[in-house]
Amino acid sequence: MTDQGETGEAITILLVEDDAPTCWRLQDALVKAAYEVRTAGSLGEARSALAASAPRVLLTDLRLPDGHGVELIRETRRRFPDTEIMVISALGDEESVISAITVGATGYLLKDAFPTDIATTVRDLVAGHSPISASIARFIVRRTQNSAEPPPGPALNTAKLTPREIDILWGIAKGFSYAEIASHLGLSRQTVPGHIKNIYRKLEVHTRSEAVFEAVQQGLIKL
Repeated sequence: MTDQGETGEAITILLVEDDAPTCWRLQDALVKAAYEVRTAGSLGEARSALAASAPRVLLTDLRLPDGHGVELIRETRRRFPDTEIMVISALGDEESVISAITVGATGYLLKDAFPTDIATTVRDLVAGHSPISASIARFIVRRTQNSAEPPPGPALNTAKLTPREIDILWGIAKGFSYAEIASHLGLSRQTVPGHIKNIYRKLEVHTRSEAVFEAVQQGLIKL
């Protein structure tokens, strides 16, 4: 079975990993699932690959021989906002996690807690989920719980989100896929990405994680 995007074309992946055995293992699993995979072993090679064409998915390590993966995530998010980005790294410290998510990663997997089926994980990412290793998820929850509570009283809604956009944002916060959000709200699956782009624009953010954080801070949703 071929994994395809909304246009019916095979999903393209840029895999950035400097450890050859890890790269081969991931590439093999993804190619067997009928993804189109290009590989890069450094920041420079990844930039050259991106200059040739934008992938649907970027899978990247953070510790690269000629730079940091966060630079690549930031550049990719700015140039290709529709590309899904997931980190695959041994780095699970606070600085690495927050930096990657802040600049645009929508998934974060630790190499020591790697899923047995990377192809399914990528499929979930493209469907609108945010695959995150359990220890990373717990860390993010603790960080959110320890952040300042939103001020009492009515929601601020300084971004002027519509009730529909707030409903969609709640679905994002709960980890629903685009298809699930559409089903719950009685929308067409094709309209959800457009609503989400409007939400990002109004909140002045670039990722699902940033959107949820801003919404919680403004009291628009509660987790």
